[in-house]
Amino acid sequence: MAESRHSVFRQFAASDWGGFLKGVEKEGLRVDSNGFIAQTSHPEALGSALTHPTITTDYSEALLELITPVCSSTSEMLESLRNTHKFVQKHLGDEVFWPASMPCELNGDASIPIAEYGTSNSGQMKYVYRQGLAVRYGRMMQSIAGTHYNLSLPDSFWKKWQAVLGDKQSLQDFKSDQYFWLVRNFRRRSWMLMYLFGTSPALDASFVEGVRHDLSRLDERTWFGEHATSLRMGDLGYHNNAQSSLNICFNKLSTYTQTLDRAINTNWPAYEALGTQRDGEFIQINTNVLQIENEYYSAVRPKRTAQSGEKPIHALESRGVEYVEVRCLDLDPFSPVGVSEAQVDFLDLFLLDCLLSDAPHIDDDECERLDDNFKDTVAKGRNPELEIWQAGKRTVIGDAATALLDQLEPLADLLDSWTGSDAYRQALSAQQAVLSGDRLVPSARVLESMQASGLGHRDWTMEMAIRHQNTLREEGMDASVEAALIAASKESLAEQKRIEAADTLPFSEFLEQYLRS
Repeated sequence: MAESRHSVFRQFAASDWGGFLKGVEKEGLRVDSNGFIAQTSHPEALGSALTHPTITTDYSEALLELITPVCSSTSEMLESLRNTHKFVQKHLGDEVFWPASMPCELNGDASIPIAEYGTSNSGQMKYVYRQGLAVRYGRMMQSIAGTHYNLSLPDSFWKKWQAVLGDKQSLQDFKSDQYFWLVRNFRRRSWMLMYLFGTSPALDASFVEGVRHDLSRLDERTWFGEHATSLRMGDLGYHNNAQSSLNICFNKLSTYTQTLDRAINTNWPAYEALGTQRDGEFIQINTNVLQIENEYYSAVRPKRTAQSGEKPIHALESRGVEYVEVRCLDLDPFSPVGVSEAQVDFLDLFLLDCLLSDAPHIDDDECERLDDNFKDTVAKGRNPELEIWQAGKRTVIGDAATALLDQLEPLADLLDSWTGSDAYRQALSAQQAVLSGDRLVPSARVLESMQASGLGHRDWTMEMAIRHQNTLREEGMDASVEAALIAASKESLAEQKRIEAADTLPFSEFLEQYLRS
């Protein structure tokens, strides 16, 4: 019998390993003092949302997105994220940074301002793309926030790993194959992240005004799922019918890019009926199933940093996979920065095990079962009788999760022996305590805290937002860090002006060239 990948990895030395490379993209709404989505423009003190390297916006002008650089340790990444949060909090005035994934009080689509990025062609492109999301799906869905976790491994590891596996491909192709190996197992296990880290079991009544749903009342302003872990990742969150038939294949790079490319170039009748312009203004980039790659909603994405003007799919095809992006994480409302050290260390452990475990290709039948596992966990993961598909049979969710966590113990011990710490064992133990009943799963903890406070989703989250704001403002910032962030904001504003001044093409021609490329 061939030696297992885990056995091969255990023969590595700490110097062969090299550690993880990681980063976070953390979203969150700006909210006024009444708990309503902010109607103000992106604060000028935070720089240009088009060009700032660490502070931008996502769908809405009110939806901030904070981005860390690539870091080599959890502590370095969280310090960077915390410093950016402190800077943002200092410049929010009377507004707060919403710490929950499900939004504050809304008043329909019109209350959610689409993000603006200036007059340049690249800025207009970003705006039109968001207009397209609005006409296709409505703006309500786009007000939801989450955390995206990016992870890669250094080339020093990949070269060693390729040598011990005896692989003869180019390093680029080998890395892509291995990242898709990881992604296949992530697909098999992603339900567990929703069970362990889902924190959006409740929402403000304004989010579902006039919408049919099967939620229960917590109070007059709050609905919740009886056993839900993450309403954000369920049918009320990031979901649409046009994408349900895409069948994006995650088995290898070529099938992934081919099926994604087909979606970007396949016309969708309902979008064609809308057209690309209304009253002389562009309302979507094109009438295809996807306007661009980023429109595809998935729990994980293989990624490659694109060059200026380059489409993400072309970057992947030409230079291979650079990292994986975990996109299914709810914000942790109990953390001032939306994520915790123990959670990040667990994600590293979880993703590495996805790489080291057997990962046969996923056929259509298994793909359907994996989707069912994910959907069932976000909708009713706190039901102790829920059964999911695991190893070809139905298994109670708690038993399936316990088995997977137990499987991680030797790997946690190995990594701790290499780093001279107990971080991975502690991160794993924290999740095992959840399964043993010593701690509540976060979705249950959110509901318990709301009920104990006597507050509904809006007021409870507002209270948490104010608490986090006070904590971060009282901590203060290192003067050199603040100076660097001020300089980055000023430079980003200047860079936006340079981009706008350099544009020569009318936007319609710019868009035509982009689509032809």
